[in-house]
Amino acid sequence: MALLPLSLHWFCIDLAAKRRRYRPCEAIIHNKLCFTRGVLVLHVSAVVETVLAAVLAVLLAYPRWTFSLRSCRVQRLSDWYTMLHNPNPNYEHTLHCTQEAVYPLYTIVFVYYSLCLVFLLLVRPILADKCLPVRGKTSIYAAMYLLPILALLHAVSAGLLYYSFPYITIILSVISSAAHFAFQLDQSMKSLVVTTLRNVRNLVILFGHWMFHAYGIVAVAELRQLPFRVAFLALVPLPVVFYIVTARFTDPSKFHLE
Repeated sequence: MALLPLSLHWFCIDLAAKRRRYRPCEAIIHNKLCFTRGVLVLHVSAVVETVLAAVLAVLLAYPRWTFSLRSCRVQRLSDWYTMLHNPNPNYEHTLHCTQEAVYPLYTIVFVYYSLCLVFLLLVRPILADKCLPVRGKTSIYAAMYLLPILALLHAVSAGLLYYSFPYITIILSVISSAAHFAFQLDQSMKSLVVTTLRNVRNLVILFGHWMFHAYGIVAVAELRQLPFRVAFLALVPLPVVFYIVTARFTDPSKFHLE
């Protein structure tokens, strides 16, 4: 859940940048987006905002002002939903006395989202006004809608996400990476490689997908038998390589109706 705000910030910034009218440049001639310094500044700002929010959220949790967390071990899914297990003596009145069994794993996410919103409103408007004057505000408005939605999602499905987030991260990174390459007009192997290496925006998106994919692999491995598990990180570029190699076999123009 901590990675979702960052990935959504990047997506909203990139989407807002596409709608902006840039000055003529070589990228526009080839129908591509100019990845300007202002867009890069907003991407870096999103990283700084989320990192500061994460660090401060950990420092505010018990024991405070330390980078260590004390929590009861999660044993089952119901530990995340203690409010559904309030005692009901004699089936007459429900006693609302349950507390968070997995503290601070549940509440720390809400603190993190709140801090993300605070840093967003403190930092992003100033940078957006200077770097992306018109469309930069769109990413701010989108984040103000997305953060409450993420908080609601965490409140309802925190337990499910706790057990499944590594696999969700891997699957979404693969799907998102394939979708990014699918939007390229020229699906030849040479064009996909050249446009990825020469376009700064494509490189940033590629390394972002690799970062999330590597995080999912490490989360699944849980750092057990570290030398053996680290070898799986070599599989991070595999989805991209597989798409580039097999894209020519899925070209619709090569399918003929008989």
